[in-house]
Amino acid sequence: MTSLPDSISTEHALGVPWETLVPHHVFPLSHLLEIGGPEIPPDFEAFWTHRYRAALEVHPSPQTCSSTHQLPGVRVYDLCFRSTGGVQIQGWLTVPADEPVSCGLVVGHGYGGRDGPDLFPVLPNAAILYPCFRGLSRSVVPPISPEPHWHVLHDIDHPDRYVHGGCVEDLWLAVSALLEMYPQVEGRIGYTGISFGGGIGALALGFEQRIQRAHLDVPSFGHHPMRLRLPTLGSGAALQRVWREGRLRLVPTLALHDAACGARFIRIPVQCACALSDPLVTPPGQFAIFNALSGPRELIVLERGHAAEGPFGTQAAWVDRKRRGFLSHLSA
Repeated sequence: MTSLPDSISTEHALGVPWETLVPHHVFPLSHLLEIGGPEIPPDFEAFWTHRYRAALEVHPSPQTCSSTHQLPGVRVYDLCFRSTGGVQIQGWLTVPADEPVSCGLVVGHGYGGRDGPDLFPVLPNAAILYPCFRGLSRSVVPPISPEPHWHVLHDIDHPDRYVHGGCVEDLWLAVSALLEMYPQVEGRIGYTGISFGGGIGALALGFEQRIQRAHLDVPSFGHHPMRLRLPTLGSGAALQRVWREGRLRLVPTLALHDAACGARFIRIPVQCACALSDPLVTPPGQFAIFNALSGPRELIVLERGHAAEGPFGTQAAWVDRKRRGFLSHLSA
């Protein structure tokens, strides 16, 4: 089996041998901050620049209708728009009930999908899009599986067709749809994404020129050479399985879809919440994304990621307050 490219310095930065690690391992912050990114493929920038330009040629034709969801202080609409390959992306749109729209926000979801808009909008005067990325939740696209451990493998042998690239394009088309509906938000658009949505955001933001500020929460898909070796209970486990079975063609695909490589091209201000322990998204991958950011950046250190219960659950409210403060500059 061919080995993935890696470096002694990366392994040394972890502070422990690979074989001693478990999914719930707690990494020292000092080691995580030393992790560099993987080697960027020579065609990485051209690959994504071409896809971004092609995505801008797609007319999203957004459509909305009244939603069964009801939230205090906002109007909620069911949303549908066209993405690349003719894929119909569905989700929700919220707008202030009694205030004019002055900024915009796109919200990315985790690999568990989304069943509605957030109960409390991040920005009170924003038009907020909650798209479901292709194949997930409301954006079912057969034969793409909605199950994360299969979704992450869809068309992985074909870099130009890999599902994560399509999800990046869905994010770009969400921005196009937002601007078509609310042109006044130009220059005041943000993105926030968690886990899966954080990794897709890290891939998209370096080439998306219409977003001014972003928050990435425990972002996934960072530093695939490490991700294929570190124990995990998340979607990375599916990648490890097929890699060990000898599916070597997935390696060039993953190199072109590495969120830590994408982060190198991001110049806008980014706030990143990264965890010292995370059973689903390995912390070294999260920090590889943060460490690679090229523009103004802010780090929120979590004790544990993907933990909604117990004492760690209180982190969510704290992160939400920090996120609101960071993104509030869009409406200032």
